[in-house]
Amino acid sequence: MAERNHSLHRVLSLVMRRMRAPLIVLICAYAIAVLGMVLVPGVDDEGNLWHMDFFHAFYFASYMATTIGFGEIPYEFSDAQRLWATICIYLSVVSWLYAIGKILALTQDPTFQRAVTENHFQRQVRRIKEPFYLICGYGETGTLVARALTHRGLRAIVIDIRQEPINDLRLNELELFVPGLCGNAGEPENLRAAGLESPYCAAVLALTDSDNINLKVAITAKLLNPSVRVICRAESKETQDNMASFGTEHIINPFEAFAAQLAIALHSPDMHLIFEWLTDLPKTPLAERENPPHGHWIICGYGRFGKAIHKYLQSEGLPCTIIEAEPEKVGCTGQCIKGRGTQASTLKEANIDQAVGIVAGTDDDTDNLSILMTASDLHPNIYTVARQNTHHNDIIFTAAQIDLVMQHANILTLKILALVTAPLLSDFLRLARRNKNDWARETLDKLRPIADGIVPDIWAIKISTETAPTLVQAFSQGQDIRLGHLVTDPRDRDHRLPCLPLLLKRQGAFTLLPSNREVLRKDDQLLFCGRYGIQQLMAWTLNNVNVLHYIETGTARPDGLFWRKIIKHEDEAVWPKAIDERNNPRE
Repeated sequence: MAERNHSLHRVLSLVMRRMRAPLIVLICAYAIAVLGMVLVPGVDDEGNLWHMDFFHAFYFASYMATTIGFGEIPYEFSDAQRLWATICIYLSVVSWLYAIGKILALTQDPTFQRAVTENHFQRQVRRIKEPFYLICGYGETGTLVARALTHRGLRAIVIDIRQEPINDLRLNELELFVPGLCGNAGEPENLRAAGLESPYCAAVLALTDSDNINLKVAITAKLLNPSVRVICRAESKETQDNMASFGTEHIINPFEAFAAQLAIALHSPDMHLIFEWLTDLPKTPLAERENPPHGHWIICGYGRFGKAIHKYLQSEGLPCTIIEAEPEKVGCTGQCIKGRGTQASTLKEANIDQAVGIVAGTDDDTDNLSILMTASDLHPNIYTVARQNTHHNDIIFTAAQIDLVMQHANILTLKILALVTAPLLSDFLRLARRNKNDWARETLDKLRPIADGIVPDIWAIKISTETAPTLVQAFSQGQDIRLGHLVTDPRDRDHRLPCLPLLLKRQGAFTLLPSNREVLRKDDQLLFCGRYGIQQLMAWTLNNVNVLHYIETGTARPDGLFWRKIIKHEDEAVWPKAIDERNNPRE
């Protein structure tokens, strides 16, 4: 409320400060006109001397000054009154022209426009009465995140220091309205205006291209709202450590994330494919299997991206040769060749004819494309990996037919979606990495028929009174409800829903790919993947006792007050005698 009053006070204070002189001029003009009409004598209809009272004088001055009409009331004016009225006409017109000019100037004033915009933005934020995500930075990553969140029916609020992205926000065809504020996300007042302290703020996403601003956003969020989740983008080890020191929940380094995925693809291609299928953008075609070769690699560019790739390739035991334009500046040691990699002579010096893969990891898209085109001419079968710095270059990177492209905006978006929409997914992926490629191949065989060619939907369920009242009621009656009941089609119990249980979390312990025979308990958390719309079907079983009764017994019973009374005494007899399939659901 104080924040709301402060915003409104700024607008009113600015209006009163800028309009003080015009209002004084108008008041004086009206006062002079009214006083003159009272003092100047007139003549009534009988020829007697008459003076207008203040009410009639004010009434006459009001419609005269605003030019909405003219009439001599209550009697015809004398020549003296008409002379005074003529003077008042010019006086009031000049006064109004001056006031209107000031009003127009005020509406064009950038300070006033910003105050009004901020006040309107805060009203929009206050109207949101459901969980929302505060996105700080509306660049390439912020745009993708906002689009993905709204596509999943989640609300978002955006802050960006540039006005152009905020204007684009209004033009983008997002599925939900997203309020936007042009301002520095590092300023606490802007974060407060965007709803940081609101009980509906589900998480703060610090996605600006400045590590310092992201760090300040994280600090501010933890100080003003300690309970809110904070997800930060960080591109340097120092910033990562700083963020972690005060409890930032999730810190994403796009370079480290991509390098880790490349390492997974090297030693477990099927595991890498699981990661791609479960974390890719919703409703996009499934990725193809990547098979990076083992052997000698060349890394062009030893910045943050090059260092991350080098570290993970070394962890896989693969020899690397580095090409760097300024090796002393970036601390490049060992097999390091000075150059940019765009020239054939430099690549030949790095023994490209013996290399199996090359990474173009500079911060210039043109150089990266040049490196790979030159490398392909020298070694047509070499495996190519490129860093794409700008989203606008999608067309040319696609035309280049590069084997693997790193685009930091996509990497960040996929990581954030995994954390926001299904927090258990990060636990599943972490535990899945501990398994071998054979386990991953078997899991892919289960995912393929469910996915049906597109990235599957991911959702989580916590068995509680609020989210699964039917199951909790069954638990209280001593019923054993198994996981197989949840994946049964509520419309036809002889069919299974096209979904796959990925993870069961119970009292801090995790079970990967739990069996359909798993007996569920209250407070269990389950992670599923499946076709779109299956989550809504599963909700029938979680919230409708008749649906669960049908899945258990095969008997569909009608609903309603009358029928509830009819079957009230049958429940205690039917449920304990449910067929044995209840306790042994089909796999």
